Amino acid sequence: MRYGFTTGSCAAAAAKAAAYMLLTGKKKTEITVATPKGIAFHAKIEEIIREENRVACAVRKDGGDDPDVTTGALIFAEVSIGSSYEKERRVVIEGGKGVGRVTKPGLDQPVGNAAINHVPREMVEREVLEICELTDFKGILSVIISVPEGEALAEKTFNPRLGIIGGISILGTTGIVEPMSSRALLDTIRVELNVKKEEGAAAVAVTPGNYGLDFMKKAYGYDLDLSVKCSNFIGDTIDMAASAGFQELLLTGHIGKLVKLSGGIMNTHSKEGDCRMELIAAAGIQAGVDGNTVAEILQCVATEEAVRILKACHKLEGTMMILMEKTCVYLRKRAAGRLHIECIMYANEFGELSKSEGATALLAKIKREEESWSTL
Repeated sequence: MRYGFTTGSCAAAAAKAAAYMLLTGKKKTEITVATPKGIAFHAKIEEIIREENRVACAVRKDGGDDPDVTTGALIFAEVSIGSSYEKERRVVIEGGKGVGRVTKPGLDQPVGNAAINHVPREMVEREVLEICELTDFKGILSVIISVPEGEALAEKTFNPRLGIIGGISILGTTGIVEPMSSRALLDTIRVELNVKKEEGAAAVAVTPGNYGLDFMKKAYGYDLDLSVKCSNFIGDTIDMAASAGFQELLLTGHIGKLVKLSGGIMNTHSKEGDCRMELIAAAGIQAGVDGNTVAEILQCVATEEAVRILKACHKLEGTMMILMEKTCVYLRKRAAGRLHIECIMYANEFGELSKSEGATALLAKIKREEESWSTL
């Protein structure tokens, strides 16, 4: 599969090209920058605007074969001379239209800064300084990174949840977008956890996704959107929550994901393991489900159908209790004493299926914490 280049790499390439055109007076339609990964980025330069004291140009984001919402967006850099009377070379980097601004602590940049992470900032600075040295320019160059489509694109990212407003983030730790990589998602989960910890949370709610949004609102008055979304990475999220210093974690989710935990499967993606029906069937046998019904469960494709069968034979409650006990054993084994975990499991059609003993109290604690933040 084809790899791509990050918004950070695009920003660095655009800034380098703009600096070159500003300080040499020559047009530049292609430029090469070095990525932290060690792979050279050969970028085409678009939308060139040349004036006496400033130059702006853009590089089009190419995410390769990764499903990246920013692919195709133009990443602009405008470079102007801040002062040419300085004895040293210095680059001042700021965000313009379509680049988000940080409003919550715990992110890569402090509150108030443009959401241009430190690695892209270092890349921009290094590439622009290279041009300064090439042209023997000493002074201050101002670099403004902007993304005209950024505000609209940000609605498709995690930025609104993270408290980054007004646009996308300029990101990238390697400069390379690896197709279908889990790194970006894991980094996002870690950032969300850090933001909540910086807000003062001792406990955190985690969920694989928005399945059960209506149920959680109706049953507990809790907005599932406030939870950290961990996707399939439940085990990794427990590790990151512990490392971040959380004392307690509440995991809520649909049986289709969480039932796998009862077998010790901590990454719930189907490529990592399934056994959903086998696990339900095994718990059903322990709860007294007869052989014919177990065989019927094993033929199911969806967990909701298995739940329906268990309900029809009046073995749903017992089976779910056993599944929750096993789930908690493996969750707490993964936590290894670093933090305390509670769990709530539900189905779309049948609502709550089971919960651990302290789940309700922990959810109430989390709600109180979140309500206290909203009043600050």
